Amino acid sequence: MLSRKGIIPEEYVLTRLAEDPAEPRYRARERRARFVSKNGNCNVAHKNIREQGRFLQDVFTTLVDLKWPHTLLIFTMSFLCSWLLFAMVWWLIAFAHGDLAPGEGTAVPCVTSIHSFSSAFLFSIEVQVTIGFGGRMVTEECPLAILILIVQNIVGLMINAIMLGCIFMKTAQAHRRAETLIFSKHAVIAVRHGRLCFMLRVGDLRKSMIISATIRMQVVRKTTSPEGEVVPLHQVDIPMENGVGGNSIFLVAPLIIYHVIDANSPLYDLAPSDLHHHQDLEIIVILEGVVETTGITTQARTSYLADEILWGQRFVPIVAEEDGRYSVDYSKFGNTIKVPTPLCTARQLDEDRSLLDALTLTSARGPLRKRSVAVAKTKPKFSISPNSLS
Repeated sequence: MLSRKGIIPEEYVLTRLAEDPAEPRYRARERRARFVSKNGNCNVAHKNIREQGRFLQDVFTTLVDLKWPHTLLIFTMSFLCSWLLFAMVWWLIAFAHGDLAPGEGTAVPCVTSIHSFSSAFLFSIEVQVTIGFGGRMVTEECPLAILILIVQNIVGLMINAIMLGCIFMKTAQAHRRAETLIFSKHAVIAVRHGRLCFMLRVGDLRKSMIISATIRMQVVRKTTSPEGEVVPLHQVDIPMENGVGGNSIFLVAPLIIYHVIDANSPLYDLAPSDLHHHQDLEIIVILEGVVETTGITTQARTSYLADEILWGQRFVPIVAEEDGRYSVDYSKFGNTIKVPTPLCTARQLDEDRSLLDALTLTSARGPLRKRSVAVAKTKPKFSISPNSLS
């Protein structure tokens, strides 16, 4: 919020999506609508809902989902309305019993010291919030007054339980914990273990862990069935790989999660040129786990469009060992470097493995040639003959 007002520069504010401050910013061109935004919100608008009464069948969830101004308004009005309602009941009891008539102070009233609606309202507040100033009390003269006293106490307890529970659930919602679960701004595609892989980085800013953390990924694109049916949001699950194996991760330090692009992958025919004009591709990443401190299940989401996937790049290392422990440099969380990568699809790479062999040979010779040039520049007066090396 401070960065939006211009008080703190944006490069000093760590957001949900870690990004490089030195990266040049260009004007974003018009792109397709995202299904899931970068901060995890679903970009879906529900319209023309005719059965609005279904929301009232689950009042508690509806109250929790409301915005804070609406919740606080309902919280205040629920107490005020109940106080006013029972104040009217106490005033009617006093009026029916004749306690409001002047000059009749010898009879025992139903409620002592009630002479007007204001005094009845104050007594209603004292009963419901159990203040008990001692000036007003119910006598045994009217059994109806005793019954109303019991009913108001029960109603007050129900209102307290519902509204305080609603406030607690809003302050302890699961998506609050997801604000400190961050994803890299860009995803990358590079060679790992001899295969093209789709990679992203995920991290947790808090020291309290996410227990039983799992991560999964989906590809959302517009497809057309053989029968001609257009599916605007076709979702396909694709497996994710990590060093532990499976979808479970131990999120103590930032991890690079990758997906091997094989014959079963929907990215099998994705080429580098498709990333610049492939507007129907969106990859959604979902991280789920249990918050260690509260035991509440949380979920963090993000997505990557085609132009947010970098081909031929790899994430830089950010974990180093210092003073007997591991330290993480989050300033380089989203930084990448270029690496030799075939400019072809995974299908073409599987059909012609010589592309990978030629790439490996080129990358292996590259540093040697640069080093020899550097030696020649630094020591021009000396030369080494091939025979002297034998």
